[in-house]
Amino acid sequence: MPIFSVKHSTSYRYNQPVKFGEHRLMFRPRDSFDQRLLDHALFVAPEPSGVRWIHDVFGNCVAVIEFEGSANELHFATDIRLDHTPQHAPDFRIDDAALNYPFSYDPDEAADLAQTMERHHADDADEIGKWARQFLSAAGQTETGKLLMTLCYAIHESFVYSRRVETGTQPPVVTLHLRKGTCRDFALFMMEAVRSLGFAARFVTGYVYVPSRDNADVRGGGSTHAWCQVYLPGAGWVEFDPTNGIVGNRDLIRVAVARHPQQAIPLSGSYSGSASSFVGMSVEVKVAKEN
Repeated sequence: MPIFSVKHSTSYRYNQPVKFGEHRLMFRPRDSFDQRLLDHALFVAPEPSGVRWIHDVFGNCVAVIEFEGSANELHFATDIRLDHTPQHAPDFRIDDAALNYPFSYDPDEAADLAQTMERHHADDADEIGKWARQFLSAAGQTETGKLLMTLCYAIHESFVYSRRVETGTQPPVVTLHLRKGTCRDFALFMMEAVRSLGFAARFVTGYVYVPSRDNADVRGGGSTHAWCQVYLPGAGWVEFDPTNGIVGNRDLIRVAVARHPQQAIPLSGSYSGSASSFVGMSVEVKVAKEN
């Protein structure tokens, strides 16, 4: 079982001292059977007046940070070490009743999954639904695991990854038309595609280990990552990363899960001052595997 270390830093710069409002951080990975947090350290400058930890509605760890005074820089950094159990292939031990699509969730589970089964974005012509249904078997039943893997690989192979300066995610219909987007765009698009077929899906934010960056000479170039999970009876929440074509948790470090990307923003907050006071920001993420 490999041990990963994650160094994540974010800095904001201003051309004059400003006052900072409350900030919320989602940097701390979720403990689970496949990833166990060993160490976690959080550094903030200027010195905050208060730091408290809460669990949000999804059970994610959120640091709520408050400040007094003013400064022309704001810096957050975290050092993380965790034990990670890779799943190189999905363990599709799906209940017999759900081995083939279509199927129905158990009524008790469906009640809790309802909000993750609903589509969240307008698609008047059902373009995303039509795109997803092209992967269904003409025979009437499609192997559930094969269907979801095909959807994931289709996005990876036929859509182009493109970094975007603007924050947030673009509407899934726009992603379909452009056939390009960020990891957050692809995760949301796959969520809406499988939801159009009746699956429950949720958004995941975290980190991805990239072996080519695993050396001391690499600086910058890293960022947070996003993918999605689909709920399968008997198998539970299964990871799908359409950006990299990963099925299962291989090289993926889970930090937060949510019904929608806006509920899983890694860092959010405010400052008091004019818009022209803001000079810029920088983000650096380094994920390494310990020998």
